[in-house]
Amino acid sequence: MSTVSARPVIGVLALQGDVREHLAVLRAEGAEPRPVRRPEELAEVDGLVVPGGESTTMAKLAGRFGLLEPLRDAVRAGLPAYGTCAGMILLADRLVDAPPGQPTVGGLDVTVRRNAFGRQVDSFESHVELAGVDGGPLHAVFIRAPWVEQAGPGVEVLGRVVGGPADGRIVAVRQGDVVATSFHPELTGDRRVHALFVDIVRRHLADAGRIDDAGRRGEP
Repeated sequence: MSTVSARPVIGVLALQGDVREHLAVLRAEGAEPRPVRRPEELAEVDGLVVPGGESTTMAKLAGRFGLLEPLRDAVRAGLPAYGTCAGMILLADRLVDAPPGQPTVGGLDVTVRRNAFGRQVDSFESHVELAGVDGGPLHAVFIRAPWVEQAGPGVEVLGRVVGGPADGRIVAVRQGDVVATSFHPELTGDRRVHALFVDIVRRHLADAGRIDDAGRRGEP
């Protein structure tokens, strides 16, 4: 099979959090990154990164900017998405230890526990083996990180914590074209998770007939 080489347009939800870092990594991986703050900007992207930050603040701002329902509709319609930390929380269908009524975008059949590893002072770094990512373990940064408490039957578990009191906890998942990690690869210089997501977006475009194997764009 030929390698799909198009330069996909990948948005980063730019309401709060590690927006600049994700934009830089996506550009380095051959994507055309764009900040997304409005529904019309969301409509122009081939994939979306939901960054780390503060999930309740991001959800409130998404509602204020009129983005929450368009985000739900886009992910439900098949838009590839990648969430890191707070982004994992926003992409989860169900939450534990969340403020009453905290909304999510959904898209992942998982139950996520907010701040599962503790407060800011309990942030830590570790190594995580990630299925589908070659080159050995990733250096993972966990900052007030969530974990996946329960994953549905259609969810692939990509990575778990090894060792320590959180041994075995799920910290990376994928369901179709939606990926989430508890940790922040945009902060470490290791671009492999972003490379995986860019490849997912390229293949999504190819499957939809919007690019060919030579990377030429067209309409389905």
